[in-house]
Amino acid sequence: MFARSAFRAAQPLKRNLLARTYATEPAKSGSSNTLLYTLGAVGVAGAGYYFFSSTGQTAGSAAAKAKEAVSSPPKKAFTSGDQGFISLLLKDVQVVNHNTKKFIFHLPEDDMVSGMAVASALLTKYQYEGQKPVVRPYTPTSDEDTKGYIELVVKKYPNGPMSTHLHDMVPGQRLDFKGPLPKYPWTANKHDHIALIAGGTGITPMYQLCRAIFKNPEDKTKVTLIFGNVSEEDILLKKEFAELENTYPNRFRAFYVLDNPPKEWVGGKGFITKELLKTVLPEPKNENIKVFVCGPPGLYKAISGTKVSPTDQGELSGILKELGYSKDQVYKF
Repeated sequence: MFARSAFRAAQPLKRNLLARTYATEPAKSGSSNTLLYTLGAVGVAGAGYYFFSSTGQTAGSAAAKAKEAVSSPPKKAFTSGDQGFISLLLKDVQVVNHNTKKFIFHLPEDDMVSGMAVASALLTKYQYEGQKPVVRPYTPTSDEDTKGYIELVVKKYPNGPMSTHLHDMVPGQRLDFKGPLPKYPWTANKHDHIALIAGGTGITPMYQLCRAIFKNPEDKTKVTLIFGNVSEEDILLKKEFAELENTYPNRFRAFYVLDNPPKEWVGGKGFITKELLKTVLPEPKNENIKVFVCGPPGLYKAISGTKVSPTDQGELSGILKELGYSKDQVYKF
């Protein structure tokens, strides 16, 4: 339950401390050509009947095919299971900021969708000759219903072999993908209120969740985002989150924290703190809530503790445990 008073209490903090950036005349009867015209007319009428009959059949067939196309679900590029890795062509690369790029990969067929579920990720792989394969999961930022391509937003990290490889790629090259890798299965109104605590490119699974919630008119879930970054330029998907905040002001709130803020910055400064989370998160005593965490190792350690493995969430520790949240109320991406 997300109390109205919590929203009112958070507004002064938000105004003063945090910013919402986080398409002819017929023949005469005596004419000697009357018979010729009559025969011609009969021929034209017959041709017309054949044309319209044929056209009607063709149109009917086309309509049936169109109906079948609409009623049939689109083909999925990724089917998990025993599918294995598939190679996708890099169509375009767009610079997002000083260390982040958007990569657009073409699916095997133009009318395919990715096959991604919410929430899930894709596994990427490359291998230089004579070396071990490099494998890394990424969550696409493109919508699950998008046909023909997927988008990845990737920040280049020092000594990050996959992010470095991706940033060195140019259109026309290929990368291997496999998936989807299921994470936290989402259904409409699964929780009354969710909180998303993210750092860096840990924002991509959070955006996947937000996109699914707010594009579904039946889903009334409330969402609070706390997003930490080094600088204002590092805030990824800032425009998309601002649109959500403007469209759903009573259901979506975003709070941004910067390590190195500019002088005019009015949002949070430094790290994501216990005091901030205590102020803006739904209280742990509310039963139907969920707190999601995703980011670099330091963020996990401070906020929730790390996962043991992809299938083992590990014990809850850090700030969330100190604030009274239970292990069942937290999910680590």
